[in-house]
Amino acid sequence: MTENMPTLGKLMHALRARHGWTRKEMSERTGVPLSTLAKVEHDQLTLSYDRLLQVSQRLKMRMSELLAQGDTPESRVMTRRSIGTMDTAVRVNSRNYDYYFLCPDLRKKRMIPIFGRPHARTLEEFGELVRHAGEEFIFVLTGRVAVHTEFYEPVVLEPGQCMYIDSGMGHAYLLGPGCDEASAISGCTSEEGDLFDSLTKSESRENSEPARKPSRVIAKRSRKGARARARPR
Repeated sequence: MTENMPTLGKLMHALRARHGWTRKEMSERTGVPLSTLAKVEHDQLTLSYDRLLQVSQRLKMRMSELLAQGDTPESRVMTRRSIGTMDTAVRVNSRNYDYYFLCPDLRKKRMIPIFGRPHARTLEEFGELVRHAGEEFIFVLTGRVAVHTEFYEPVVLEPGQCMYIDSGMGHAYLLGPGCDEASAISGCTSEEGDLFDSLTKSESRENSEPARKPSRVIAKRSRKGARARARPR
């Protein structure tokens, strides 16, 4: 990681500074514990994907706005462009994925470009399936990625293969069989132009520490249960 590489800590500190909030005020507004927020700003801890969703919702910001750098206003004429690299991406770790949010200099994007690596090998390890508004696309670059959805049989994608799904359908990306590492590029969007406006709200618990459990409380679906209830769309 280079010194100038954007981190979640730098972005959170810059966001707080732009609004003139104290760390305590930021904690009260976002629901992130004060001690956790301090560690995040000092790059000693990161926030889970669920916690980032909570922050964006409580601050009434799009995720792309939360992860944007600088104060450059959005152009009213759609002539924007961004050339991104891994060095300029915002890295966020969760218990199931490593996320690299690309092109963070553009605010209010209608599509969130992400480079990611899955960690979990089984649905039991992953936890409950993820659901949010919109659609998404995944293209496997290396390794194998097993895609689990609530209405279809699991599919293992090889490098060069892709899948497009409705994000409101429960889904999870896992390491494929016999695979220790995998990577993929994806894009998430929504019909409303805001990826997380209609995200299913759930009880949020602190899960930034590796030992904590995932924060969503949507009913778990085991692989066996998902197959038993599988039906064509």
